[in-house]
Amino acid sequence: MSRAIRNKDVDMAIYGYARVSTTDQDLAIQIDRLRQAGCEIVRSEKVTGTSRAGRDELNTLLEFLREGDALVVTRIDRLARSMGDLQDIVRALKAKGVALRATDQPIDTSSAAGKAFLDMLGVFAEFETNLRRERQMEGIKSAKARGVYKGRKPSVDAQAIRTMKAAGLGASAIAKQLGVARASVYRALA
Repeated sequence: MSRAIRNKDVDMAIYGYARVSTTDQDLAIQIDRLRQAGCEIVRSEKVTGTSRAGRDELNTLLEFLREGDALVVTRIDRLARSMGDLQDIVRALKAKGVALRATDQPIDTSSAAGKAFLDMLGVFAEFETNLRRERQMEGIKSAKARGVYKGRKPSVDAQAIRTMKAAGLGASAIAKQLGVARASVYRALA
């Protein structure tokens, strides 16, 4: 990654981060806004924002950023969907002396008002994620009640497990023979 000189005394750069949750979503609008905001480098990925696991581009940026740099996102929910993750990311940026900004929201962690607004938006992003999860669970429950939703097909043949157990095999031997976890064997036998 190249670094851009923004000030004759300080070597700093502005980096962008774009994220969408699914592969069929488009990153182009976010990337365009980040470029318009002055980002020389934009890292992007198509992965859920509910956790930091598997977010390689974000982790690369967090490792690479140096004091005086700025990380820019279009909206705070592109960075994190949980308050815990958002706070962890903000703490890591602060420890490095990196500012966080958003193009579509009044967030700039170099100001007190920007920090306060960031915290409020983080709470709302987590709330929205929890509401979505609740609606999804309600929909599944309703579909099950109507007989429309059956869930995924079992990946373990419970009858084969019971037959093997009746033949005198232990849980470890059954799990090894079927290529499943012992916990799956115990669940099938319960």
